[in-house]
Amino acid sequence: METFVGPVPVDLPPLLDQVFSTDGLFKRLYEEITAQSFPEHSRKRMKLEPGAIAIAEWSPTVVPGLLQTASYAYALFREGDPRASDEELAKKVQKRMARQEVLRGSSPPDFSVIICESVLLRNVGGPEIMREQLAALLHHGAQPTTVLQVLPLSAGTHGLMDGSMSILTSDNGQPVIYTEGIRSGAIIDEPSAVRHLSRSYDVLTASALARDVSTRMIRKLLEAS
Repeated sequence: METFVGPVPVDLPPLLDQVFSTDGLFKRLYEEITAQSFPEHSRKRMKLEPGAIAIAEWSPTVVPGLLQTASYAYALFREGDPRASDEELAKKVQKRMARQEVLRGSSPPDFSVIICESVLLRNVGGPEIMREQLAALLHHGAQPTTVLQVLPLSAGTHGLMDGSMSILTSDNGQPVIYTEGIRSGAIIDEPSAVRHLSRSYDVLTASALARDVSTRMIRKLLEAS
């Protein structure tokens, strides 16, 4: 750390706060600096995540960032930016892993996630990385505050086919929706639009496999890999 080599470990700022009795100062500074390194559209969502009491996600293409393993994230970043150095990619991965702290606290939000079956079948980074990622999904899905469902390819057409979506609900009960494309993202808070998209997510939930059936599908793919 003194030579400033490599990214700051995620667990270091809380330890510094504990040692120096700084009441979360190092942790807050770390979160602020980390957030500034993300694209502007991603920062909007990241500001909402820590204060959310419920997060619902739909991901049609990749494992959501909050559930990705470091190796899976690295493979995605490497493919997305083949000219990046190993150090640059390591920093991106570290920042993505830091976001996952929101699910590891003493009072994590209620987390619901629906992923397309194609996400499980897509070979990101090779068989070993996919085995690790599938095992991580089983671990996350077993958490009492998490509901993980798989939308089978046989489900057919639905209202959220255009891209990924997150519904973040704050402690005042007001939901906000974040949608994301390849190079852009948007916060939607207009009540009628939020209501419409939330209803589409409810329909998707009803079309997805039940929690235990989804777990069995993931476990079967893991055992066969």
